[in-house]
Amino acid sequence: MATGIIIHITVGSEKRTEFFSEERIRIGSDETCDLQIETNVPNTGVVWLELENTDGVFRVINFSPALDFQINDKPIRRFIAVTDGDVIRSESADTTFAFFAFAGRGSLIKTNREPRHVAQFIEEAALDAAGSPQRDEAKAFLREFVRELSREISWTSKLIALVLAIGFITGVLYLGYAANEELRKTREQSKAQADVIQRLESQLGQTSDQIGSLEQTNKELIKAQSLAQNVRVDFGSGVCLIVGVYELVDRSNGRPLRYGNLQAQSNPYEPQPSEDGSQPPPAGVSVGLTTEGTGSKVEYDFIGTGFHVGGGYIVTNRHVLQPWTEDDLVKNMIRDYNGRARVSRLVIYFPGYPQPFPLKVRELGSREDVAVGTIDPATIPEGLPSLPLETDTQVATVGKTVVTMGYPSGPDRLLAMVDDEEAKSINARFGNSRQNLINFLAQSKKIVPLTTQGAITDLDTRRIVHDAKTAEGGSGAPLFGQSGKVIGVNFGVFTENTAANMAVPVSFALDLLKKAGWRSPEEMEKEKQEQATTAQANTNSATAKQ
Repeated sequence: MATGIIIHITVGSEKRTEFFSEERIRIGSDETCDLQIETNVPNTGVVWLELENTDGVFRVINFSPALDFQINDKPIRRFIAVTDGDVIRSESADTTFAFFAFAGRGSLIKTNREPRHVAQFIEEAALDAAGSPQRDEAKAFLREFVRELSREISWTSKLIALVLAIGFITGVLYLGYAANEELRKTREQSKAQADVIQRLESQLGQTSDQIGSLEQTNKELIKAQSLAQNVRVDFGSGVCLIVGVYELVDRSNGRPLRYGNLQAQSNPYEPQPSEDGSQPPPAGVSVGLTTEGTGSKVEYDFIGTGFHVGGGYIVTNRHVLQPWTEDDLVKNMIRDYNGRARVSRLVIYFPGYPQPFPLKVRELGSREDVAVGTIDPATIPEGLPSLPLETDTQVATVGKTVVTMGYPSGPDRLLAMVDDEEAKSINARFGNSRQNLINFLAQSKKIVPLTTQGAITDLDTRRIVHDAKTAEGGSGAPLFGQSGKVIGVNFGVFTENTAANMAVPVSFALDLLKKAGWRSPEEMEKEKQEQATTAQANTNSATAKQ
């Protein structure tokens, strides 16, 4: 006997009824679905409902949570049975499904509904007999015959017949009562079984929800464990090493300041031994700086970390691009000799690319320690990744996993990653010039950022405190959240307390980027689409005019 299900569908004002005999029925907006429904509701997925016939009962084995389905005005759940008269409704999609059970017609029992044909002569004879006077005589004969027959039958036979009739009627009534009792017990058993099935379905739904929660938790744990590896592979080549040199010049004429004493190499405030071997002057006695003579220039090199966010824009710290603002010794020299700092060289190195890229300072944060620089967009290497910036400020919470990538300890840390013999050889060749050393490391493709993982230990609107290990030189490094996007820019490193590394929330960097003219990848993609649409419209207009 064939089985199936009848579904009455209502979509808006349109109604339709369909019959399905398949074991599995897929309903949705995809062309592969058994019942395809076209709707303008977004983010519904391709399959709305999926039904499966199990032992003659159709059950919901899958559904789209985005449509908020309800069955008989109750939330739908997986593996619930669909019975005759059930209604599944989605308010958001303005769609209703009414289900009706169907049993196929048996092959052994047939009903002939066509009118029976009566022979013409029988029909004419019946009509003649109906109008004949002999009809009354036949009735009288029949009455007399019945009376004579009843007189001939004895009372014993009549009594026996009566007893048999009563017994037959009693047996029929007893059988009917027994059948009714059996049906009542069957209904009670069916109801009890239905209650058990309902409880099992409820427990199954709860178990399914628990399994779903466990799966989501496992996914989050796996994602957190693989976060460092994923961001390193995807965005490691977009984290750059910033290298620069600045000198002190006279504020009035711009001429370089030089050490007046040729023996003073880097610190004019540091006591120097005299030529006759006498004790050096007390600390704090200046040997003097001048713009004359042939003494060494007062200049310093510096390093830091930055990262590419698209279009040649580089994000880092303000103190990385202006290191003299954080050096008390240099600030004293500038104050005492009417000087100012001037950057004479500022470049960046990307992992895997031997040549440096000149960096131009575009914007400096007035309050927060962030800065924006740019490189020539025409020189950007093909395939250089752009680090995604997180715009949702709620994703950073205490306890969440974070990952940072940068260049703590500068070239010293890079040399520590090679063999001891090779490191000694490199130091012997370039130990006196950090610029030449970094150039050699870039040519050898040994400039690789250090990736460390930790967790957020504290935060507020202006600071993110975390324990991902870093060091001097790691300032300006990106801080990734669990979403795989940048949530902050490292600026403070406390070597005595690894749980107190500081980062500026990326929202402050976003403000500077927009001020500098940067556009997000989403904005650029939207602009490209608008340009393509405009160009297509212009082409169509020109074709129409021709």
